[in-house]
Amino acid sequence: MTGTFINVAAVLAGTAVGLLVGGRLPESARQRVLAGLGLITLVVGVDLALAWRDTDPLYVLGGVLLGGLVGEAIGIEAWLGRLGDRIQATVSRGEHSRVSEAFVTASLLFCVGPLTIVGSIQDGLTGDYEALATKSMLDGFASIALAATLGWGVALAAGTVLIVQGALSLGADAFENVLEGEALDALTSAGGVLIVGISLKLLDLKDVKVGNFLPALVIAPGLVGIASLF
Repeated sequence: MTGTFINVAAVLAGTAVGLLVGGRLPESARQRVLAGLGLITLVVGVDLALAWRDTDPLYVLGGVLLGGLVGEAIGIEAWLGRLGDRIQATVSRGEHSRVSEAFVTASLLFCVGPLTIVGSIQDGLTGDYEALATKSMLDGFASIALAATLGWGVALAAGTVLIVQGALSLGADAFENVLEGEALDALTSAGGVLIVGISLKLLDLKDVKVGNFLPALVIAPGLVGIASLF
């Protein structure tokens, strides 16, 4: 789990830097920082989503649509929102705070990409944490931008990273022969689509409730596996 610990440290360090910098920036500059992060996130998401060119786009389409329906039925986004609101109510003492927004946005941004899954499994199976080290650098810079605009609630996402990536690394044996070939391409593409959704929220264009689409990361590669049986 070395890569996960590095990632957690990067998020916390990035949040600390963002809080120091953010307090000295005017509101207009903070909005520009958030918009810049949104644009970069959009480009990264589109680049990853285009991995469907190496598989059947229907796997990705089906995964995202079915994943959205399953997530909506389960109420993943609502659950994340309630958790964030509970944390916010505990720490904000009635004052206006963006802790909930920061926690949910950062948690999704740091955990829905393919590097989260593939890197964690690779770290767990072989001890090679290079992929997670790369992700840590990206998350660290994203933490700076998010913390500068949304506040210290971004640091809470370090807990999400620890739980999600830690669980994947510890259970990596179960995925050793599953995520490869077209299944990995479908996962990567579906993750890219979700990252595009996050960028839309960062750019204040539309909140597509990305949390409810998280099951797509399981369903899209699952459809590849099902199709391979026929």
